[in-house]
Amino acid sequence: MAVEIDDKDLKAAGAELFADGGNRGVRIHGWLIESRTHSILNSAAIQEWEHKLDTNHLPEMVFGENTLILKHLSSGTKIHFNAFDALCGWKQEALPPVEVPAAAKWKFRSKPSQQVILDYDYTFTTPYCGSCTVENDKDMLHSDRRYSIFVWQNAKETSEETSNILWQDCKEQIDLVALASKEPILFYDEVVLYEDELADNGVSLLTVKVRVMPSSWFLLLRFWLRVDGVLIRLRETRMHCVFGGSTNPIILRETCWRESTFEALSAGSYFSCSCFVLAVIYKNGCNLMFNASLIDWFMQKGYPFDAATYNDPSIISQRLPIIMHRAQKLVISS
Repeated sequence: MAVEIDDKDLKAAGAELFADGGNRGVRIHGWLIESRTHSILNSAAIQEWEHKLDTNHLPEMVFGENTLILKHLSSGTKIHFNAFDALCGWKQEALPPVEVPAAAKWKFRSKPSQQVILDYDYTFTTPYCGSCTVENDKDMLHSDRRYSIFVWQNAKETSEETSNILWQDCKEQIDLVALASKEPILFYDEVVLYEDELADNGVSLLTVKVRVMPSSWFLLLRFWLRVDGVLIRLRETRMHCVFGGSTNPIILRETCWRESTFEALSAGSYFSCSCFVLAVIYKNGCNLMFNASLIDWFMQKGYPFDAATYNDPSIISQRLPIIMHRAQKLVISS
């Protein structure tokens, strides 16, 4: 998404943009917000990551140096997002592999003679919802007191909380309606952490987007999975922080997991198919007319009628049932 930044809006908000190579960001109201985008891992780095993660499997494209950082300068509190921590979450959760049709398994072979054993979560599904670091002068010179926070389906944290970082369950929710108002955008970026096309059987994609306005910052971390004809999974974490006069900013965080099988979604859209789509579909040289047999054929194959919407997580999300939702807040102590 291309965003034009007005210098007048920046000045009025007391914000300052900066850029250095693949690093760019904004300083505003005591926050340093920075995105870093670089190329995918090379072969040497891949081997190092596989060793550290104790695995022989990584996504096709891992952007290991890509990151998004939001740092509250006076407290040293840093929220950041990176592929390594996300893959640590994938390794720890260790979901069973999604079953794919037997005819599709051959695509996962690197060699024609190779036997296919999908004994790991090849979708790289992660419960990751961000990493938290507290930095002081000594930490910056030596090492960070750092841990990653993962949200699990049973709503428990897998890492220890400290007195410095404490996410509390809350009833407050992010006001998405207010965020939709026409407020000037001072900074925007989307950072890809990793991606895999599942051997042409779908997509597995982890991204984080950030938007900075004069009144607040907002981000969306999204894991999007589509295993064609089998499963759609969407895990999203939203964070929002309002700029104000308080020396103790509050960050709201909402995590929502949704998923459904293609079979369930196709059944739900039985009567919502598009006549345009049906008019242009040909099978064996014959024009398939709008009738019950055509609908049955689609459902047997596990394909939706409105296939285009199944490629857009923003559209399909409203049709996916929620399997986990959690709201939390972090009060930053300066």
